[in-house]
Amino acid sequence: MKENTFDTKENFAFPEGFPERMQKMLGRDFDAFCAAYSKPRRTALRINPLKDTGDLEGKIAGQFSLSPVPWAKYGFYVDGAESSRPGLHPFHEAGAYYIQEASAMISVSLAPPRYGEKVLDLCAAPGGKSTQIAAFLGGEGLLVANEIHPTRAAVLSSNIERMGIQNALVTNEAPDKLAGRFVEFFDRIFVDAPCSGEGMFRKEEAALTQWSEDYLRVCADRQSEILDSAAKMLTLDGVLVYSTCTFAPEENECVIADFLSRHSDFEIIDPQISNEGFSRGNPWWAQEFSTLDVIPEGLEKCVRLFPHRADAEGHFAAVLHKLGNPKNADFAFKAKKDVRQKRQAMTLQWKKPFDELARDCLSIEFAQRLTSRPAAVFGENVYALPCQMELDGLRVLRAGLHLGSVKGNRFEPSHALALAMLPTDAQRFYELSYAEAVAYVRGEAIAADAPKGWILLTYQGISLGFGKVSDGLIKNHYPKGLRRNLE
Repeated sequence: MKENTFDTKENFAFPEGFPERMQKMLGRDFDAFCAAYSKPRRTALRINPLKDTGDLEGKIAGQFSLSPVPWAKYGFYVDGAESSRPGLHPFHEAGAYYIQEASAMISVSLAPPRYGEKVLDLCAAPGGKSTQIAAFLGGEGLLVANEIHPTRAAVLSSNIERMGIQNALVTNEAPDKLAGRFVEFFDRIFVDAPCSGEGMFRKEEAALTQWSEDYLRVCADRQSEILDSAAKMLTLDGVLVYSTCTFAPEENECVIADFLSRHSDFEIIDPQISNEGFSRGNPWWAQEFSTLDVIPEGLEKCVRLFPHRADAEGHFAAVLHKLGNPKNADFAFKAKKDVRQKRQAMTLQWKKPFDELARDCLSIEFAQRLTSRPAAVFGENVYALPCQMELDGLRVLRAGLHLGSVKGNRFEPSHALALAMLPTDAQRFYELSYAEAVAYVRGEAIAADAPKGWILLTYQGISLGFGKVSDGLIKNHYPKGLRRNLE
C-alpha cells in the first residue's frame, strides 16, 4: 500500500513516485517546494458584491481578520480562520461571501467576464468559479453553470441560490450534450477540468490516495475531450480559460499543446496580470512529456501557482482566444409556437397570486423587474429566466431565479427570492440581531412587533430569508434542509 498521509507537518508523505517527478521538474526549487508543505494552509474567501448594500467589506472585516489575495478582486485571506469559523456565521448563510481556495480564484481573475456576456462554467461544482463569474456579470447577461455529476450539481445549485444569483441556469449534462445545443453561443467559457489534484494534497486525502502516473494520463484524455466540446460552444473572438489544480505537465502544457495542434483557430493569449508569486508555463516540460513532434508556440503565456512561490495551493491556467469575427447570434433561444402558447397559459395561472404577494411583500420596482423577464413553470414552481430560452431536453436544476410556488390561490415566495433581494427590494424588512440571526438559521421563530404578512429578514443589511408575521411572532420559513446550529 502506498504511503500517502501526513506523518507530521514537518514530514509530509507524498505518494510513491511523485517526489522524483517534482525534483526532475523543479531542480534547485524542489527543497523549497517540499518545505512549503510544513506550513499551514490558509483559508480564503471572496466577498459577494451582489449582496453589498454599503461597506460589506468593512462589515465582514469587523468579524474576521482579512488580508487581500493579491490576484483576486474581492478575495481575502482569513487569518485565524480555525478559531473565527467563517463557515459558521450568519454572513455565510446570507451569501455575503464564498469560502474558496485563493489559488482557485486565479482562472476567473485572469479573464474576468464583462457585464452582460453569455458565460459557461462547464465543470462548475461546487460553485466557486460560477459565483465569482456572477460577481463580474452583475446580474446581467447569462451564466450557464454545468456539472455532470448529479450530487455535485445539487451542491452547485444550492450555492448559486445562497449567493443570490438571478441570471444563472444550472444544468446537469455531459459536455458533449451541451455542445450539441449551444453551438458557437458563449462569449466566454471556463473549464476547471477534473484532474489528478496534485495541488490539493494538503487539503484532500483522496488526491493522495488516487495518484499515479497512469491516472495522470486518464485525466489528460478526459480533459482533452472536455476542451473539444468547449471549443464548439465558444463564439468566434471568444475566450476560453482552461485550469487545473495539478502540477503535472501531462494535464497542463501537454493538454494545451495537444488542443492547439487540433484547433488551429485558437491561440494562447497573455492574461496581462502579474504577481511575483506566479510562475509561467514551461514549453520544455511539454517537449519532455508530450508525444507531439512540434510544440505550439505560446505555452510560456500560461500561469502556474506553486505553494513555495505563492501563498496558495497548486494551480494552472491558460487563456485561449478563438480567432474570427463574432457572428450576430441571437441572445435568446426561440421557443416553438405551441410552447409559447402553453407558457402564456401557465403565466395566467401564477401571475395573479404573484401580483398579490408582490403588493404585500416586494417593492414596485423589484416586482416589475421580475415580471418583465420570461417565466418557466415546473409544476407549482415558477422561475424568472435570464432570457427567453427553450429548456426542453436539458436536465435543468435551476432555471434562473426561483420566485416561489403556487399554493392554490396564493403564492408562497421561495428562499432563493429572499436571498436575491436587497432590503430596498422589500415592502418591509426586519433587521435581526446576531442572536436572532443564529436562532433563525436554527429554525426558531422570532418575537417582533411587525405588521402581519411576509417580511424580509436581514442581518447587518444583508437578506437572510423570509418570515411571516402573525400575532407578534415571525414564523420561521428558513428551509428545513438548510437549518443548522452556528454556535
